[in-house]
Amino acid sequence: MNPSSSAIHPDQQPPPLQTEPPPQPPSKPPETVRKLIVEVIEARDLLPKDGQGSSSPYVVVDFDGQKKRTSTVYKNLNPTWNEMLEFVISDPSNMEYEELEIEVYNDKKLSSGNGRKNHFLGRVKIYGTQFSKRGEEGLIYFSLEKKSVFSWIRGELGLKIYYYDEMEPSEDPPPQPPPQQEEAPPAAPPQSAEEIRRGPMMEEMPPVRVLEVPMPSEIAMEVKDQFPPVGTMEEPPPVNVVPSQAPERFSYSEVHVPPVMEIPPEMRRMQAMGGGRGGDRVKVMRRPQVNGDFSPKVIAGKHPGDPTEKISPYDLVEPMQYLFIRIVKARNLAPNESPIVKIRTSNHSVKSKPGSTRPGEPPSNPEWHLVFALGHNKAENSSSTLEISVWDAPSEKFLGGVCFDLSDVPVRDPPDSPLAPQWYHLEGGGGGGPDGQENVSGDIQLSVWIGTQADDAFPEAWSTDAPTTHVSHTRSKVYQSPKLWYLRITVLEAQDLQIAPNLPPLTAPEIRVKAQLGFQSARTRRGSMSHHAPAFHWNEDLIFVAGEPLEDTLIILVEDRTGKDPALLGHVIVPVGSIEQRLDERHVAWKWYGLEGGPGGGAYCGRIQLRVCLEGGYHVLDEAAHVCSDFRPTAKQLWKPAIGILELGILGARGLLPMKSKGGGKGSTDAYCVAKYGKKWVRTRTITDSFDPRWNEQYTWQVYDPCTVLTIGVFDNWRMFADMGDEKPDYRIGKVRIRVSTLENNKVYTNSYPLMVLLKTGLKKMGEIEVAVRFVCPSYLAETCAVYGQPLLPRMHYLRPLGIAQQEALRAAATKMVAVWLARSEPPLGPEVVRYMLDADSHAWSMRKSKANWFRIVAVLAWAVGLAKWLDEIRRWKNPITTVLVHVLYLVLVWYPDLIVPTGFLYVFLVGVWYYRFKPKIPAGMDVRLSQAETVDPDELDEEFDTIPSSKPPEIIRMRYDRLRLLAARVQTVLGDFATQGERLQALVSWRDPRATKIFIGVCLMITITLYSVPPKMVAVALGFYFLRHPMFRDPMPPASLNFFRRLPSLSDRLL
Repeated sequence: MNPSSSAIHPDQQPPPLQTEPPPQPPSKPPETVRKLIVEVIEARDLLPKDGQGSSSPYVVVDFDGQKKRTSTVYKNLNPTWNEMLEFVISDPSNMEYEELEIEVYNDKKLSSGNGRKNHFLGRVKIYGTQFSKRGEEGLIYFSLEKKSVFSWIRGELGLKIYYYDEMEPSEDPPPQPPPQQEEAPPAAPPQSAEEIRRGPMMEEMPPVRVLEVPMPSEIAMEVKDQFPPVGTMEEPPPVNVVPSQAPERFSYSEVHVPPVMEIPPEMRRMQAMGGGRGGDRVKVMRRPQVNGDFSPKVIAGKHPGDPTEKISPYDLVEPMQYLFIRIVKARNLAPNESPIVKIRTSNHSVKSKPGSTRPGEPPSNPEWHLVFALGHNKAENSSSTLEISVWDAPSEKFLGGVCFDLSDVPVRDPPDSPLAPQWYHLEGGGGGGPDGQENVSGDIQLSVWIGTQADDAFPEAWSTDAPTTHVSHTRSKVYQSPKLWYLRITVLEAQDLQIAPNLPPLTAPEIRVKAQLGFQSARTRRGSMSHHAPAFHWNEDLIFVAGEPLEDTLIILVEDRTGKDPALLGHVIVPVGSIEQRLDERHVAWKWYGLEGGPGGGAYCGRIQLRVCLEGGYHVLDEAAHVCSDFRPTAKQLWKPAIGILELGILGARGLLPMKSKGGGKGSTDAYCVAKYGKKWVRTRTITDSFDPRWNEQYTWQVYDPCTVLTIGVFDNWRMFADMGDEKPDYRIGKVRIRVSTLENNKVYTNSYPLMVLLKTGLKKMGEIEVAVRFVCPSYLAETCAVYGQPLLPRMHYLRPLGIAQQEALRAAATKMVAVWLARSEPPLGPEVVRYMLDADSHAWSMRKSKANWFRIVAVLAWAVGLAKWLDEIRRWKNPITTVLVHVLYLVLVWYPDLIVPTGFLYVFLVGVWYYRFKPKIPAGMDVRLSQAETVDPDELDEEFDTIPSSKPPEIIRMRYDRLRLLAARVQTVLGDFATQGERLQALVSWRDPRATKIFIGVCLMITITLYSVPPKMVAVALGFYFLRHPMFRDPMPPASLNFFRRLPSLSDRLL
């Protein structure tokens, strides 16, 4: 409807409204209601409570104030219900914090006893984090728990618990009665038709700046050699954003409105909303002096960690002030081809990409929808100005601008609401002419404020410490590892196989089954033939790693490997998405699968019996076991509630070495940080061209087990230059691990850790990283301590354990799948980064690691060596007073043997209290001395980084093999000595040496008679005093008992 055609003449009266009823307003959109379904399937091995050896159980389910019960099963200790109970979730956002309580009772009405109340048979408590979506549920058997300490409960309850969202349409409002003849309502405020059609445009257009591709430095080339480049991956196609249309407005054709008048915007000056805030919030940290010390350091004067302080989302990092400029759009600009926006302050000057217009819009109404975050120091920039100007990019023609005094810009801190953009009239530079005031027209919509990195607009804003091109490769990002399952294939039997008849006599066919899932493959052993039927049996398990969305296919191949070349007897293709999921140890039904594609080309090539399932009760290991960050099973229904929250503040890095060289040979480093804990990966933004980057980003994780490790790595960004040349992997700068169990509750640890990298040339310190860590554990002390008594891995790892070699193979497959998954993200997390964070090469052979493990064993046994030395000093009376006190203590323990065990535990308690004075003050980082990386042989390092199979010349391989033989000879000698001592013990009674055995059994008889005739206390005192006798009564030669033991025979004389 044209607004001008509906204008009312001032001398005319508006026509009255007709009496027809107005159109009813649209009904409310349907509401989404989330419902929880609890399927009570069955119970096992319940306790009899009716006095006759049985029970009549029923189940009561209580959730969110709603209580429902099942029917009663008469006299059955293994009842089956198969009933579905439905509950409404009042607040879906807080579903994870809700608790579902299920109790089992014995119905007194069906019991023969005279009980006044129903007998309690057990209960189960399930938290909202264990609820699964419909379609992902599974049958889980929960062990029944006690209500009190003195309850006697047993049995299990099988449940299926899931939720779904349902659309419930709301009722239409009742029709309104027809209105009476009355005056027409006042017209709405005038609005331009262009403003109605114009909507927000979400397409992001980062600024443009041409970057040159740098060259790697010498240090970066050394780091690069540790990980070969990875093949490039195609980027996904861009997403087309459809502009949103303004909703239609209700109007009456009979109502006339006045003509639209466009009111020019007024020049508004931005008023200060908090001029005194945020002036001195940025602290300056001095660069620590590096004198070869590789231990972590405490950053003084920062974060005292008072648990009484209120925790804010960004209280672990330094607040960094930024000047935010949000450029939305412009209107009625002077004629132009490609308008851009230039922003200039006293320290920064940036420009945007050309603006875009909506279809059908004139080029004078461009849109940008960009946010700029410029570094701001209020003490220096309080008297400067902000200039925002619009230019035509091809002709460099000035189209107008706006100036702001930075002292009047408001300060915004979350949770303050975002500032609404306003229209500002563009002004010229004064004077006429082609570049003067006559060419300036139009308005620009923008907002300006001062904030910190906690601002909502900061993650998507263009920052001054990031490049203007390839912004997506430099922004902070949160990733999630894929959900991984173990796929178990049990190969049972194959029948009716078409085997070649021309086999040699007395030759059994060698039939094997090969399974393939993606890049994984495994083969069974040779099948055994049945004498009663032409069938082959295996009963062997093959296990693979499958990742969601479970779109792969499982291929089963039956091969005849009797001859030189294997012959395919048939195959089966099974979609992984159709495989049954198992969450516990229950048996899965086997199935017969028909084979296809045999040698005869017929439709039927035999059949194979398989039992296939997805194991949800295992934890799929993708990390090394000693640095694992998560032990939860795959199935979410089996997760236990979180016990705390881990908070990490990544402050920055100091003294990084140059990793690339730009024009003129200038060194540069574009560093970013990656932290991994559980399934969550976080990546900070990339700080370009800085050896002392400051990130000041904070992240949180939920902690389910305190005995886990947080891994933090620093990398140099090379993928930001992928579009300008060959894609290169990101170079590693260093890594730090922090064990959560070493952190005290609600205490902030703000430390700097050295970044060490082991290269072929030796150990190199790449810089230091500064982090702040806090472990917040709101759970009760008893609940937290109870975690230490629970198994580390899920239940299935102990019921059906996996072999060590099998776990290593599955872990390698899981690591590869995680790397492929994260490489598909935007920005991608490179495979070299994932492998370095997951320690994918931790199992590789290394002489340095072998030495480190040997010295670890020596350090563990140091207390036993020290105790032996102390006893030897007591025996030799080096300190007579101490020896006399030991005599007295020994007499007390002999006369009062009941004090031995309490005294031992008291001693351990006192030792623990004494060592409290020497407890670690900060979480330990990487230990260079423990890793044997300070003085390592260059050839051993070169061997550690060698590939498999080796890529070295034969001479070097022969030399290393000879060195390994010498080391193995020492190990062989030590193993032989251990075997010799054990065989001498066996020779005491084996009569291999008749005289020695006669002497030994004779001495045993004499000791028996002596112990029967003499009180044991007297014997103990005599033996103790004989052992502690003075050196003047001691013979320097070895005792007779040791000489006798050394003369016993062993089996070493029988070796070839």
